[in-house]
Amino acid sequence: MLMTQTFRYRTIWISDVHLGTKGCQAELLLDFLKHTESETLYLVGDIIDGWRLKNSWYWPQAHNDVAQKLLRKARKGTKVIYVPGNHDEFARPFVDHHFGGIEVRKDTFHDTADGRRLLIIHGDELDAVVKSVKWLAYVGDWAYRVALFVNVYYNVARKKMGYGYWSLSAYLKYKVKNAVAHIGKFEESVAALAQERGADGVVCGHIHHPEMREVGGILYVNDGDWVESCTALVEHHDGRLELLRWMAPLADRRARGLEIEQLEIERVEAGATVLRV
Repeated sequence: MLMTQTFRYRTIWISDVHLGTKGCQAELLLDFLKHTESETLYLVGDIIDGWRLKNSWYWPQAHNDVAQKLLRKARKGTKVIYVPGNHDEFARPFVDHHFGGIEVRKDTFHDTADGRRLLIIHGDELDAVVKSVKWLAYVGDWAYRVALFVNVYYNVARKKMGYGYWSLSAYLKYKVKNAVAHIGKFEESVAALAQERGADGVVCGHIHHPEMREVGGILYVNDGDWVESCTALVEHHDGRLELLRWMAPLADRRARGLEIEQLEIERVEAGATVLRV
């Protein structure tokens, strides 16, 4: 049946889910996880937002369902590798351990079907603000959450007027000159590390900015997030890499008569090729 269609990939990468926050698009991620299967699934950091949960507890059923779905995938044979980020740094002391079939790694390498070697890191270790001025990172996190809070109510109004989802925080990132410069420096630093470690490319998260491009001869891929972008990176069985955007439940799209063959490949402002599924 179309409603139960499953998309099969060799590998899937997701990051920056931020379970435990109101900005997390848990329902969309759960829908994505229900309709996709892979041999390997990388969780590239900030899956759970420990920073936020330390201040106030927020864990609705949808967040629990996502966690259970990830554990279920590991039990059913998917190789699940978890590379913690700064928001879930509480998991870093457990590097090289297994929990519920999920492997915890500081970082790791992935070999694609077409022979490319990719370094997998969250990326916060190369963020100058997080490394050097941690209090400023907390301030930035607070400002980001305010933007997301405003965004929720703005999109409620847009939906009532018949408009689709629009991300205020993403718009501000693209328009504020300093933010754009920071993203550029981050990408260069991550690519340089991959080159230093003998990799052909790198997959990271951290900055909530989906992107796939060459930086200094190195393939740089940011798999985005599940707060603003709702994106994942996938590897097809021939080694092809693609960024996917999952902005509405599959059943809703089927109800509107959208077929997979008709799905639009768009060019997002960040420059990444994204398949809207």
